[in-house]
Amino acid sequence: MPGGNVHLSFLDPQGPIAALQRVHFYEVLGVLVVLVAIPIFVLTPWFAWRYRYGASGVRYTPHWDHFWLIEIATWAGPVAIVGALAFLLWRDSHRLDPYRPLASTQPALRIQVIGYDWKWLFIYPDQGIATVGTLAIPVGRPLALQLTSATVMQSLLIPALGSQIYAMGGMVTQLHLQATKPGRLLGENTMFNGRGFQQQRFTALALPAADFNRWVQNVKTHGIPFSERTLAAIAREGSRADLTSALSRSGAAGELELTDVPAGFFSTLVKATMNDAPVHLPSIAAGDRPGHPPSGSAVAALASAPRP
Repeated sequence: MPGGNVHLSFLDPQGPIAALQRVHFYEVLGVLVVLVAIPIFVLTPWFAWRYRYGASGVRYTPHWDHFWLIEIATWAGPVAIVGALAFLLWRDSHRLDPYRPLASTQPALRIQVIGYDWKWLFIYPDQGIATVGTLAIPVGRPLALQLTSATVMQSLLIPALGSQIYAMGGMVTQLHLQATKPGRLLGENTMFNGRGFQQQRFTALALPAADFNRWVQNVKTHGIPFSERTLAAIAREGSRADLTSALSRSGAAGELELTDVPAGFFSTLVKATMNDAPVHLPSIAAGDRPGHPPSGSAVAALASAPRP
């Protein structure tokens, strides 16, 4: 992870989803404190003192078997706890649905995410570029991510932006996020899927719109072509440092920038993974160009399919 001030948690939210998750966390915490912690810490000492050995003024009732007030109190607490938590969970499950697009006056930036062992490939299909190790995003513009895996199940999480979503081979999941402040954010794979999974981290770089456009142009100018050799190196099991070494690149902390990425590569990889077939760049239709939708309908069909 590059140095500098990196935002690590939804408790320090850098976007609207993480901000809602922080509110949800404090609401759940409040329910547990008020309905669980306080009664325990208040009633435990009171019971210990009230029914202590040798206490005076305590009525002895050896044949007592039922008392409605205790019965009601016994059931009221659990019912209140379950009811409050169920309401919060139901409400925020809808508000924080990762498939739900974010309301904005700006069009969403499309990003396609592919999980490899142990690295993430981020494709910007409308710009024709891709990166490994860095996810650059414009501040204030919603993101529409489509995710899949070229290998085993993986889980993408940018804690300071909120929402975790799985990526699975031959399937497409969706995630909508937005950054409201410039900064550097931790991104990682939270799914234990092999000995190198702990290295599968990246930096989400939130940039002002003008800086993001300059970053895109810089990648187009200085990035390496997305070729069969590059694809083979990315698909090979290993860390980002192994990848840049194999390509004889000296990117900071194993970062890689790629140009000339066919817009249809993502859908081709999804179909190939589904059919357990190899992926080759020549199999992508010649009409797939940056700024145009893929010729195949795999992504649209899989993205609209029932969620796993």
